[in-house]
Amino acid sequence: MDAHTGLMALVGGAEWTKGCSFDAELLAASGGDEVLVLPTAAAYEHPERTLMAAAEWFGELGGKVEGLMVLGRADAEDPGAAAVVRKARFIYLGGGSPLHLRSVLKGSLVFAALAEAWRGGAVLAGSAAGAMVLTDPMVDPRGGALTVGLGLVDRLAVIPHFGDVHEDAHGEKLHRSVALAPAGVPVVGIPERTALLREPDGTWRQSGVGSVAVFVDGAPAHAGLGALAR
Repeated sequence: MDAHTGLMALVGGAEWTKGCSFDAELLAASGGDEVLVLPTAAAYEHPERTLMAAAEWFGELGGKVEGLMVLGRADAEDPGAAAVVRKARFIYLGGGSPLHLRSVLKGSLVFAALAEAWRGGAVLAGSAAGAMVLTDPMVDPRGGALTVGLGLVDRLAVIPHFGDVHEDAHGEKLHRSVALAPAGVPVVGIPERTALLREPDGTWRQSGVGSVAVFVDGAPAHAGLGALAR
């Protein structure tokens, strides 16, 4: 992994709501006051509402939101959209459908620009679906099995909304994800309004209202966040 990437935040969901104290830190780390929000994962769920929520939240933190309506594959292959992403210093992928988000971004000009920006020091955040797709493997939301993610962070899988009984009433998807993970690959459960933060040097820490759970080889990791690779 690159040694001089920007700060990355993998958020468990309920982004831009009370308790997401880490957003002020992310904004400060970007060195500016602008946040580029991609509502791609919410393409079929009123993406404009995603942008309104982000604008209201970051406005209270002294930030300004620019929305980039990358909603389908053609948008993701637009050179103009890619240029906007490449110049951004704080990029945020909102929640929604991880499968749609992956299909739109995978191998696209916009994703290449996003990776270039992050590797050049830009802050990158993804919440729920946005967090899930940034890793490889990726948890399949349909049943908890593992599938291919976008792989900005490899050998890591994310389960958002961790502890939310509405998301996984009997814990079956969690059990399947943990059980099916390749040997030595951590699966992290991230509660809502909680962020797993990857520092530019590759070290990990958590912030927000909840506690990140780490599972390796089918069981809770005794080392906790220390089990995550740099």
